[in-house]
Amino acid sequence: MTATAESLFVTVALKSWDVWLTRLDKILDALTDEQLESPVVPGRNRAFYIYGHLIAVNDSMIPQLRLGDPLFPEFAETFIKQPDRAATIYPTTIQLRQSWKDLNRQLSELLPQLSPTAWLERHATVSEEDFAKEPHRNRLAVLLSRTSHLSYHLGQLQLREK
Repeated sequence: MTATAESLFVTVALKSWDVWLTRLDKILDALTDEQLESPVVPGRNRAFYIYGHLIAVNDSMIPQLRLGDPLFPEFAETFIKQPDRAATIYPTTIQLRQSWKDLNRQLSELLPQLSPTAWLERHATVSEEDFAKEPHRNRLAVLLSRTSHLSYHLGQLQLREK
């Protein structure tokens, strides 16, 4: 049996997603709670905030891919809509670490369920009319942009280590 171009593209995208998650896990797991509280560079976001931001953004993929409701909708207000240190209440580091693991477990179950054809369907934040004009605004594009987002923030976290 030969793979279709669509299935190869999806496989490459999913494997890339997994690679970047694995790299991030390695960095995040190595950071102590104290290190998470320090800014990546002086005057900038704390590693803790980037961690929560990654959870909030990745969690938003679930509804955007039309796979269900987000697991941690409360994170969006704290880690997307507000800058670091603006919120009055934050999850604990233990909650943050567990939320990251729970979300990645859920995504690892949900993402492979989509067929190659389903990956090329519109995502939830584009209308049917707009999608007809711009079919590149599909679920696979969401995965690719979120993978790029992971790599960007991984780079920030690596700066912290220097």
